[in-house]
Parts: sequence; structure tokens; C-alpha cells
Amino acid sequence: MAVNREEPLLKKVYYVSCPGCRREKLLEEQPGIPFWDFVYIWLVVLSNSLPICSVYPFLYFMVRDFHIAKTDQDIGYYAGFLGSVYMFGRALTAVLWGVVADRYGRKPVIIIGTVSVVVFNTLFGLSTNFWMAITTRFLLGCTDGLLGPIKAYATEVCRREHQSIGLSLVGTAWGIGLIIGPALGGFLAQPAEKYPEVFSQNSIFGKFPYFLPCLCISGFAIGVVIACLWLPETLHKHNGLKKEECSPSEDFEGASNSLGFEEYEEESEEREASSNESLLKNWPLMSSIIVYCIFSLHDMAYSEIFSLWAVSDREYGGLSFSTKDVGQVLAISGVGLFVFQLGLYPKVERILGPVLVLRAAAALSIPLLQSYPFIAMLPGSTLSFAINCASLLKNVFVGSIITGLFLLQNNAVAQHQRGAANGIAMTTMSLFRSLGPAGGGPLFAWAQKRQDASFLPGDHIVFFVLNIIEFIGIVCTFKPFLALPKNSSGSRG
Repeated sequence: MAVNREEPLLKKVYYVSCPGCRREKLLEEQPGIPFWDFVYIWLVVLSNSLPICSVYPFLYFMVRDFHIAKTDQDIGYYAGFLGSVYMFGRALTAVLWGVVADRYGRKPVIIIGTVSVVVFNTLFGLSTNFWMAITTRFLLGCTDGLLGPIKAYATEVCRREHQSIGLSLVGTAWGIGLIIGPALGGFLAQPAEKYPEVFSQNSIFGKFPYFLPCLCISGFAIGVVIACLWLPETLHKHNGLKKEECSPSEDFEGASNSLGFEEYEEESEEREASSNESLLKNWPLMSSIIVYCIFSLHDMAYSEIFSLWAVSDREYGGLSFSTKDVGQVLAISGVGLFVFQLGLYPKVERILGPVLVLRAAAALSIPLLQSYPFIAMLPGSTLSFAINCASLLKNVFVGSIITGLFLLQNNAVAQHQRGAANGIAMTTMSLFRSLGPAGGGPLFAWAQKRQDASFLPGDHIVFFVLNIIEFIGIVCTFKPFLALPKNSSGSRG
């Protein structure tokens, strides 16, 4: 049907039975920030990101207690496999969950993913051997496929001018979960040893020393599952109805008839034109996903290496921290990231655009990371102050990078493709994230054995390799590789 170019706006029909139409109607009538919906999004993402890295502070000790490594220097190899299997499982199913979210709705996938945290994270804490731990982490990764759909959801549950806030919340909750998770693992692992006045060696927490942090995370996830019942669905489900079948005289979800169904809105001509376009041919999307994968590889490798490095002996270049010390450092970083992402990032992003922000954050990360082996040489309270500052800055940089890439990805596709698009992003990102611990653990174990090397001895080589990955990511943020979506704030970059 030909479009009358003389009419700047065309009438749009809101379908009675379509949750997406109901949501759009509500947003037109209430243009403010959907506060409670954003709170639910933040809680959902936090509950699903907590288990990912919560194991890292005690992974070294857990593998040691399984008695599968022949020497202490070999623990890093097994820790790498255990740390990577979650992401490998998610890489296998992320596209499937994205397709499910596009077909059946965002809400069912969100609920299923959060329930999987309750089940499999609890079982992981009760693991009695290495293979049980591997299996439960793998199953958790396979069934927890909501991060892609929740990013699409965050852009659909609010008006366009609030999308940067919604995706910033996703990035913030994700980043804080990757910090608070390890903090919980550090504070609560081995409670019978750390807090003998509260936890007996004969209690369940004495028999399963790594169960308490998993139990706390699973308990939080139960509360989030209940909160998800109030999440509104945003996916359009017209079920083959014709527009003429929806009469203005019908009730719109129980509202008065005066609301009507037809409102003036932009015709979604571009969406229809792109409905048959392959996502793999959408270069603004695919280029941002590739950059996302590179930084995700770096981020996950860093997360595991930092915890392994912090708890390793000072004679091997580490910090000789306890899991509690690591938890304290990461908790401080989490608070700092939360303040920055909610208070400063939206303002900086509006001025510079997401691309310039992520480039600056990645560039500043390089000298910061290379200073870590020198920080390890500092004594006492000076060491504690320096590593807290360094960890806080590093995690602020990571949060800025990830949030910027979230914005680029979701602005590169129309709503009906966002679930699948984010599923592709999650698949490739999860694959790269699985390579992070799988490569980071052996790299760290190898570095421990070359303390007297003439070139980049000990942990110097570890942080040098991380910086190479970071530099590749920076290069890929420039044209012609990174293509910016049309009408994106990223164009300022």
C-alpha cells in the first residue's frame, strides 16, 4: 500500500490483546521515568550476575579441597576450566533464549533464568567433587539466558529518551553483580574457619564450606522471582488480528472507552523494511557485538586473574590476601561503580556519546593494569589503599565500556529483532567469556613458574597479555570497523 508522503504522521491502532500495545499506550500517557520497572530490571540483572563471578575468590581453595591438582601451581589450570564452563553453557543456548523471547515474550525467559539461579547455584554450593561442580555450573549457564532479553526489555519498557538510563541500569547491575558476587564469595566462603563463634565445623556450612555464599545468592534470587510477577510484558503479540477487528468501543485492558485505540504516531516503515533483513548482515549490530566480545574476553579473564593473583603468595608476586580481604576490595569497587553509573555516566554519555566514553575508559585501563605488579610490592596499609583505588577505577572503566556497547547494540535493530540480536550477542560474548577463565587460569599458572624470567617476569606477563587484548578492543572502536547505527547518540563518537 502506498504511503502518503504529504501526511507526516499516520494513525496507529492499539490492539486490545497485545501487551506491547498496552505498554506503548501507557508510555504515551505517562512520559516520566518508569521507576519501579527500572527497579525490577536492576534486581533481575543483579540476581543473575551475582553467581557468575562469586566463585572466583574461593575457586583456588575449592579446587584445592577437591584434591584434583597434583601441585599448588597446577590449581590455576583446573580453576580456569571451572570458571569458564558457565559461559560455555550459556554460549550454547543464548540464541535459543533470544528466539524464545521474541516469540513468546521477555517475561517468561526472565523468570526461567532467575529460577535456574535458585536451583543450580544452590546445587553448586553443595558440590562434593570437581565434576559435580563442573556439571552444575554448566547447567546454570545453559538455563540462564535472560541477559540478552533483559537488554531488549530495558529499551522497550521506557520512552526513547530514557533508554540510556535503562541500559545504564543493566550495565550497572551487571557490573556490580560481577563485583559484589566475588565480595560475597570472599566474605562468606569457609564460614566455619572465619567465624567459628557463629558457624560450627559440624554444621552444614562446616561440611560444605562454599555453600553459604551460594545460599545467600539463591535466597536473593527467590525474592526476585516473586518480584518478576509484576513485570509488564513489552513484546507485541497481534496474533494475526486485522486492525479493523479492534474497535474503539472495546475496553482497553479495563480502561474507560474514552482512551480509544487510534493515536498519531510515526509509521514503522523502517521496521517493516528491516523485518526480512538478516541480523548477520546488519554491520552496525555485528561490529558492536565483535567489540563487545573482545572487551568481554578481557573482562572475564581479568576477573579471574585478579582473585587468583590477590590470594597467591607474595613470593610468587601475589598479595597474600585472604578471601575476606578480596571480598572487601571488591565491595568497595562495587559501591564506587554504583555511584558512578547512576550519578555520572548518564551525564558524561549525553555530552560525549558512548563511543568516546568507552574509548577513554579502555585507554586508561592499560597503564592502570600494568601497574598492578608494582602495587604488589607496596607494604601494609599503602598496599591496601593502592589496590582499592586501582580496583575501583578498573571496574568503573569496565562498566562504562559495557554500557556504551549495550546502547549501540540495541539501537542497531528494531524491537521485533532485539531478542534474537541480543541472543547472538550473548552467544558470542559467552563464548569469549568462557575463553577468558580457560585461558586466564593456565596463563596465571604459567606465570607463577617464571618468576626469574628476563622478559616480563611473573605476573608482569599476565597483565601485559590482558593489555594486548584491551588495545585490540580500542582499535576496533574506530572506523571503518565499528559502524554506528542511524539516529544513535553514538554518532558523537
